[in-house]
Amino acid sequence: MNILTVEKLHKSFGNKILFDDITFGINEGDKIGIIGVNGTGKSTLLKIIAGVEKGDSGQIVTMNGLKIAYLPQSPAFHHKGTVLQQVFESNDETMKLVRDYETAITNNLSDPSDAYWEKQVAILTEQMDKQKAWSLESEAKTILTKLGITQFQQQASQLSGGQRKRVALARVLISPVDLLILDEPTNHIDNDTVEWLEKHLSHYTKALIMVTHDRYFLDRVANRTIELEQGKLYPYEGNYSKYLELKAEREELLQAGERKRQNFLRTELEWVRRGAQARSTKQKARLQRFEEIASQKAPEQRGNVEISAASSRLGKKIIIAEHISKSYDNITYINDFSYTILRHDRIGIVGKNGCGKSTLVKMMTGTLSPDSGTIEIGETVKVGIFSQENENMEQSQRVIDYIKDIAEYVPTADGRITASQMLEKFLFSLDMQRSPISTLSGGEKRRLYLLKVLMEAPNVLFLDEPTNDLDIQTLTILENYLDTFSGAVITVSHDRYFLDKIANRIFAFEKNGNIKQYEGGYSDYKQKAEHDIVEQTPTVKKQNTQMRTQRVKKMTYMEQREYETIGDTISDLEQKLQEIEKQECECASDYVKLQEITLQKQEIETILEDTMQRWVYLSELAEEIEKNKEEHNKWKI
Repeated sequence: MNILTVEKLHKSFGNKILFDDITFGINEGDKIGIIGVNGTGKSTLLKIIAGVEKGDSGQIVTMNGLKIAYLPQSPAFHHKGTVLQQVFESNDETMKLVRDYETAITNNLSDPSDAYWEKQVAILTEQMDKQKAWSLESEAKTILTKLGITQFQQQASQLSGGQRKRVALARVLISPVDLLILDEPTNHIDNDTVEWLEKHLSHYTKALIMVTHDRYFLDRVANRTIELEQGKLYPYEGNYSKYLELKAEREELLQAGERKRQNFLRTELEWVRRGAQARSTKQKARLQRFEEIASQKAPEQRGNVEISAASSRLGKKIIIAEHISKSYDNITYINDFSYTILRHDRIGIVGKNGCGKSTLVKMMTGTLSPDSGTIEIGETVKVGIFSQENENMEQSQRVIDYIKDIAEYVPTADGRITASQMLEKFLFSLDMQRSPISTLSGGEKRRLYLLKVLMEAPNVLFLDEPTNDLDIQTLTILENYLDTFSGAVITVSHDRYFLDKIANRIFAFEKNGNIKQYEGGYSDYKQKAEHDIVEQTPTVKKQNTQMRTQRVKKMTYMEQREYETIGDTISDLEQKLQEIEKQECECASDYVKLQEITLQKQEIETILEDTMQRWVYLSELAEEIEKNKEEHNKWKI
């Protein structure tokens, strides 16, 4: 069933056309990923669908009563109120009720002597019971915890930009809507959280349209792909991998059609020239057809970002870290870490938000001193840092002048080119080069900043979340560039695809500031880390796996007793789980109690899973014994 249709939408900024009469529909259950080079209007399209902006012409047609939740790249936040009050900032009646309840609780806690708020808590508690709103509050706290936000009563004004994005993400995820719109939902969250969000959205039953440059995320969540290119819209059925396949087929058809058109024009041109003196006798229809086909535009060649800036000479000594440690507020973020960076190192750094990844980068680049240990940087090292946030750009400065501040000419593998030519390689047209930086989109500013870093010809690159706001095309070319880069590359990233492409070693932050090294890319690290956990945890599941490999002819006395009672054990565990889930709803307003109950729930779920594995083993063993008996009786007869 169609829930929303975009009809003949046109939108432009100045002389730049973003959408040229595009049309498409969104159906129930669609999970649409939008792809395109930075500046093609992906975020603008989401804003128009969400009703935040309007197109120059065209319309958005929706089904009656369509409910939409929208997550922008930079969510607007009311600085007053707690985290939970921000989450329940919605026009939905149930969410408004929970927000009012949270406000009453907060005010009552801050001033217990105020009888008004005590009375409001009692009234709102009764309403929460009637509308069964406790489960919504519990769900919000669960999602916030999964997103790394555990201080539910913290004031919103104290949150960082990344934390605000995650709170806003929680807000839209619990909203009862028909269409969920997400703009860069994976920015500012760590790898484990991205994987959780991926699984959450893959089971999401409502319609979803999103902009993200995380290719694994697109592959595992999207079932439709829309590409925006030069004002046109190209729809594809399928995820990112299917999109690549279908796009290659489309471009091949276009190229084949253009070759056929050029062959026709050559043939017809010869015909026209041979009969120039007798033109009046030519077939008018044939001449008209020639003119029509000659006037057709050839398929526009898509611009490619090309990176070929040369690097500086690099000596043998690069960066040596010996027994470095760093702590803040009695919390150890980096504990006794040592490593010598080599010329061709490709290192990926992973870990939860706030674990110290950026701190490690700052120490290794010399911008931050360790509490203990030493860091030596070689004399020939020229560090390039592509940081998480763009440097402060003078918005009124022209794009060309921003780059000329680095150099008028750039040495490349092919010789020397001008700053303007380098900008063109980065998809900045001559008109864009003369424009002020303020006219660029967020992604275009990010690409411009990357160009500036590479133009400085570094020989050791530190990339801190380089995939934030860079389009897939630029990321692909950056990956290819890093393949041929002659120096070392150290990357902090939550983009699993990017790490798989460029890293040959992973630094994983673990508990108490310890950093463990794994060989290979992100997928290799994940597989090895999970294997290590299994090896270090002697669970029933592991024992069962070992026991399956042994050929057992009969059950022991203890196994027989266990087999007879294990069904009741499973029923008891399931009953306990139901009771805990009920307590979870009842204690939704008590964070401390909720944390205790959540831990109990996780423990029982683990025991239940292990018991189920044990039941499977014993059942298969019983079947094997029964089968052996039947075989034996056959031979006996």
